[in-house]
Amino acid sequence: MVTVRDVPADKFIERLARYLKENVPAVKPPPWAAFVKTGPHKERVPDNPDWWYYRAASILRKLYLASEPIGIETFRVIYGGLQRRGSAPSHFRRAGGSHIRKILQQLEQAGLVQKVVVRERERGPTKILGRTLTPQGRALLDKIAWEIFKELVREKPELLKYGPPSLAKMVQKQS
Repeated sequence: MVTVRDVPADKFIERLARYLKENVPAVKPPPWAAFVKTGPHKERVPDNPDWWYYRAASILRKLYLASEPIGIETFRVIYGGLQRRGSAPSHFRRAGGSHIRKILQQLEQAGLVQKVVVRERERGPTKILGRTLTPQGRALLDKIAWEIFKELVREKPELLKYGPPSLAKMVQKQS
C-alpha cells in the first residue's frame, strides 16, 4: 500500500491544499488571514494567497507522520524559525499560534482531525494531549498519496517496483 511517506512532500501538500480548497467547505481562511504574519520571525505576510490551505495540508501531513498526538505548542515550534536581528545573533522564535489553532479547529469540524483527551484520575480534570487524524482523514491522505504515486509511475516507470503488484497490472492494461 502506498502511504504519504512514499510520495514527495511538495507534490503531496500542493495536491492536498487544492483538494481542501475545492472540496472541504469547513476549511477556509478567516477575514484576518490576508493581513497576518505567521510568526514574529517573519517580516511580511505570506506571498501565496492560498497559504491557509497549504498550512492546513502541511499540518495534516505532519499529523499523519507523527506516531503520537501533536499539540498547538509543538506545531508552533515546527513552523517557527530564526528571527534576524541585524548585527546581533539570530534567535529562534515560535510561530504564531492563532492560525494553527483555527486551522486545527476547522479540520476538526471537517471530521479529519480529532482531539486526544485523557483523564488523569477517575474524577480528575481532563487533559488534551493533542490532536491526531481520524480514520476518515487518514483515508483521504492515503487516497491522495495513491493518486500521486500513480502519476509518478506514469512519468517514471522505474518507480513501479516500489508500488503494490496491483499497480503493475493497471499499468500493463493501459499500455
